[in-house]
Amino acid sequence: MTPMAALWAAAATAASPLLRVMLRRRLRRGKEIAGRLAERRGIDSTPRPAGRLFWLHAASVGETVSILPMLTALIARAPDLTVLLTTGTVTSARLLARRLEAGLEDHVLHRFVPLDVPSWAARFLDHWRPDAAAFVESELWPNLLFASRRRGIPVMLLNARMSVRSLAGWRLVPGLARAVLGCFARVQARSPADAARLEALGAASVTTPGDLKFAAPPLPVDAAELERLRDLLAGRPVWLAASTHPGEEALIFATHCALAPAHPGLLTILVPRHPERGAEIAAMADGIPLHRRSLGAAPPDQGVWLADTLGELGLWYRLAGIAFVGRSLLPPGGGQNPLEPARLGCAVAVGPHVDNFLDAAEALEAAGSLARVADGPALTAWVAAMLAHPARRAAAGAAGIAAAARWADLPDRTAQALLALLPPRLAPPSAGGRA
Repeated sequence: MTPMAALWAAAATAASPLLRVMLRRRLRRGKEIAGRLAERRGIDSTPRPAGRLFWLHAASVGETVSILPMLTALIARAPDLTVLLTTGTVTSARLLARRLEAGLEDHVLHRFVPLDVPSWAARFLDHWRPDAAAFVESELWPNLLFASRRRGIPVMLLNARMSVRSLAGWRLVPGLARAVLGCFARVQARSPADAARLEALGAASVTTPGDLKFAAPPLPVDAAELERLRDLLAGRPVWLAASTHPGEEALIFATHCALAPAHPGLLTILVPRHPERGAEIAAMADGIPLHRRSLGAAPPDQGVWLADTLGELGLWYRLAGIAFVGRSLLPPGGGQNPLEPARLGCAVAVGPHVDNFLDAAEALEAAGSLARVADGPALTAWVAAMLAHPARRAAAGAAGIAAAARWADLPDRTAQALLALLPPRLAPPSAGGRA
């Protein structure tokens, strides 16, 4: 272990009492589950399943969604395999329970990842004894990785992401960066830019097959509710502002007011990224008719329908067909995933601040399915154009579906790469052979 790695391990050990306090605070805030808090310290009484076990770690919801198709491909290729899937958030655990494809329940076991304390990591690995492992995107936890390497567990960094900001941070500790990245047998980067940054820090065996988020399945929907709302809103002009963040809602209200006179019955569906902001956003309506979905209200005859609920984006994207994706109009932004509406046939717009989804935005823009709007007036002009030209809107939607389909085989290719990390199956003894 390098001196910097040893220093990191010592610091993490010294911080363990504070981490216990942090976990209790998270529990009080609903960010941990009482009966499973021990998992965060590597303590688990659940028996390890027999046979080969692959440990797959994804941080939260976005990473978990991105690997769902790959999980299906992995088990299809190796039905004897158990996948131990760890995440760090309650929301990701709940999403997995809802979204796991039928038939995979017996193959995928969810646990919360232990915090990066050497003794907690050791306890976790000694209990589960994975045959191979993969970390998703930017999950670079030194003590978990060092402990895996000491046990001879081959590890892959999957859909690897390294931002410019993260690169600058890791360059402050180059020895630790090299030691951490040296734990990976393979690195599969999501883009050439990410690959170059990772290689600059010392990563080896880096490939760039594509971004798994490009191959995610369509968001789910309640088919009966979709049919009901389509009947209810038939003939009305509708557009959607999805995953909005503070400051953007005022621009959405302004767009609605600018468009309403020319579009009788206009319905703006507003979906904040954080539904708990519903009351705050409703107070900003300033005379615009606004109904809240979370309170059971139907859409207004003209105005804003505030969809301050969880898990319904698949419904809204299918219903609207015209979608602005938020966290992108105001700095620092970062964006949310524009592939989700594109995959469902929406014409898509984003603001100028989409650094977290730049490759997806560029791919969709090149295909003709995504527009970039610089500010509120530009958003208004784009929505007006989409409402006025249904054929143009439909063409953009079709282009988005085609663009997203280009990466359809990526989950299967990724599953093959993961299976290559596993040791070969032991052949059963031949009949009459020596024991």
